[in-house]
Amino acid sequence: MTAALKPLEIAASSALRAPPANVDAERALLGAIMMNNRAYERVSDFLLPEHFADAVNGRIYQAITRLLEQGHQANAVTLKTYLERDELVVQAGGMKYLTAISGAVVNIINAGDYGKLIYDLHLRRELIALGEVMVNDAFEATPDDPATVQIESAEQRLFDLASSGTIEGGFRTFERSLVEAINQAEAAHRREGALAGVTTGLLDLDRKLGGLHKSDLLILAGRPSMGKTALATNIAYNAARYYSSTENAEDRGKTVAFFSLEMSSEQLATRILAERAKISSHEIRTGKLSNADFERLVASSQEMSALPLFIDDTPAVTVSTIRTRSRRLARQNAKDASGGLGLIVIDYLQLIAPSRTEKAENRVQEISAITRGLKALAKELNVPVLALSQLSRQVENREDKRPQLSDLRESGTIEQDSDVVMFVFREQYYLERSEPTQRPDEGDDRFRERHLKWQQGCERAHNIAEVLIAKQRHGPIGTVKLHFEPNFTAFSDHIESGMLPDSAE
Repeated sequence: MTAALKPLEIAASSALRAPPANVDAERALLGAIMMNNRAYERVSDFLLPEHFADAVNGRIYQAITRLLEQGHQANAVTLKTYLERDELVVQAGGMKYLTAISGAVVNIINAGDYGKLIYDLHLRRELIALGEVMVNDAFEATPDDPATVQIESAEQRLFDLASSGTIEGGFRTFERSLVEAINQAEAAHRREGALAGVTTGLLDLDRKLGGLHKSDLLILAGRPSMGKTALATNIAYNAARYYSSTENAEDRGKTVAFFSLEMSSEQLATRILAERAKISSHEIRTGKLSNADFERLVASSQEMSALPLFIDDTPAVTVSTIRTRSRRLARQNAKDASGGLGLIVIDYLQLIAPSRTEKAENRVQEISAITRGLKALAKELNVPVLALSQLSRQVENREDKRPQLSDLRESGTIEQDSDVVMFVFREQYYLERSEPTQRPDEGDDRFRERHLKWQQGCERAHNIAEVLIAKQRHGPIGTVKLHFEPNFTAFSDHIESGMLPDSAE
């Protein structure tokens, strides 16, 4: 049986084959640009100096870039000033080398093809280097770096390599953009008022948002005990139920990914069970259930077991890990660009660990990198990303406890990068903890008046929650009232008392 190769042996065997490169193509491209500077426009969007296999050619391309970006001509004469003291260029022949390159001219029309070839060969060299790193990392196993983490790291490096180029990018004609806009308008017209995005299962919220739209980053924020996790759980459940039962072929069978960084998957499942079975989650945890309650609990669990809702309760994951696992889930049931994934929920943003490769100077910069990564994830997978966020304590210092955008903890880029910012607010929570007491210098009548006012406020706010939409990039802002049942951690549509049917005599 052949023994496994050691890292050094692998490196030695790979050294027998020269890395893929085409120095002649590099020289020909540089010659074309020096002969006609307009050739640079065909490659400048994606080609960088480090993409050249020959470091001398990369140095010349870098000098050409600087000259052209400053509005100067780039040819053998003007480049001499910048390169005559460059050690690499001098060792290659100096002016003789530049003159020789000037003679290696290709047609300007072919310059783009040469640039793409150079970039493709650069990617191949990077793949070889990445493979060597993966092999060496696998050999050098440590308890702190398990194989699963190495796999996720390798997937992330491959994705970064695949998305590093912008060969297919650039301008599109306004006519093409208009055609796409008309197509979207036609699709909206055919829906006849139906939702354009993922349903939240809450009618008034859906009307205000139009559903959760693809490629949007939505922030759901609130102080502790406001119910933001409960609302996110309700939304995830409602979306999963829609995907399991919809007749829309495009959506049917898609999945919902829920990253629970704070609660375990069992705790999250208990919340959903409590909501659906209408049984107190506290009674479920303590086992204080009647036989009828337990039978109802089992029936609800069987009904929900087939829902396409996936929970990842790994603590302190990074954005890279979230991206890798989301892509993997999307591939399991791939249908389109977003695969089989319909919605990503993250509870909550401040518990996401910073990237190991990006060392930020402070927490604000770390949160900035996290929100940028989540927005990029939403665009990449073309799905809505709903991320929960904590609020700063300054809310508690105001008489009106309703949150504002400035209350977002490390708020800078959370507000900037998000498409929608929503706050969960329950006045009942604060009123119940502020029952007035009689002051020594206060008469009984005055105290009773204050206490009555407090009671009326509690009755008015009983089981009422508000979702304050403070920012919506593509729609209106405003407040949506919801009904909240704390025993079941359940949100539902709010119905005004005047709209309720008269009770039977």
